[in-house]
Amino acid sequence: MHYISTNNFFRLLDALKFNYKVYIPVKKGEQRFYKKYTGPQDDIVIGEVRAFEPLKAFFAQAREVVAENFSDDIPHADDKPFAIVGVKACDLKGFKVQDHVFKDHDYKDPFYLKNREQNLIISTDCTSVIDTCFCLALGIKPYPQEDFDINLSEVKGGFVVEEGSEKGKGLVKKYSSLFQEAANVIINKRKAQRARIVEKVEENIKENKVPREDLYKGIIEKNYEADIWPEEAKECVECGACNAICPTCHCFLLYDQKDRKKMERLRIWDSCMLKSFARVAGGANPRPKLWMRLRNRFEKKFDFFPKVADVYACTGCGRCVSACPAKIDIRKVLTRLVENA
Repeated sequence: MHYISTNNFFRLLDALKFNYKVYIPVKKGEQRFYKKYTGPQDDIVIGEVRAFEPLKAFFAQAREVVAENFSDDIPHADDKPFAIVGVKACDLKGFKVQDHVFKDHDYKDPFYLKNREQNLIISTDCTSVIDTCFCLALGIKPYPQEDFDINLSEVKGGFVVEEGSEKGKGLVKKYSSLFQEAANVIINKRKAQRARIVEKVEENIKENKVPREDLYKGIIEKNYEADIWPEEAKECVECGACNAICPTCHCFLLYDQKDRKKMERLRIWDSCMLKSFARVAGGANPRPKLWMRLRNRFEKKFDFFPKVADVYACTGCGRCVSACPAKIDIRKVLTRLVENA
């Protein structure tokens, strides 16, 4: 374990700017979001909770050019990679799904592969909890345990630093003058803080009566024709916010555009909650009703991915609860499904 002071940490970020586009979470009011790092600012929050934007936005962008003028060259191949600071465990869990789709499955997406190989992940422990947090119900601790390059645990005056990859080890070695060995008293403070946050998340789960993941098996199949779906879909406005904000949702749409100089093919995020999503040539649609699309979303997360990738495609981040204008709460839907199974 290493320790880095707050001042030295910002020196590290200043150094990383030469090779990376550095993004760091900032706080405005009660909202946290990523912003390009330019230097130390009062609104930077390294710990606290996850940013509103999902980590996936740095690996498969909401809108990106994937081909130009029918060339085999990858657009923007020489762009600087990202260094994303303040990533939380719930976002890192999203890699289990994103990797299965874009990296470890039949087709390997060159854009995603490039970003996974080159981007730098500087994750951090959660040091506070908001009402929508329920990561522990999905077996995820509120502190990163894997899929990071280095992890920071905020303590008074600085951070406990844990290496999580060869890239992370190389980073600590390269800037070794900024780090020192972490004393046992600091490591013990980290342990106590982690225990405190776990307790707070457990209180959230208990208060909202969120069922644990060991109860999810078979709940979709057993409730496939249940009245739960049309009842829950009554308030849905079909905006797709739940898909866009989710760290595991990954569906996309390809389209072409041209001007006088060039032809481009672009990829944009798509949403299974939209009526046009499943429509095929000739206009047929296997999910014409909104409640069917809501059911499909839950089926994908809690039935399909456990079968094909041995992982639930939900991370307990609670973003969909916060983003939904109709206030459809995934926790309450899961409770109903479990009770009705």
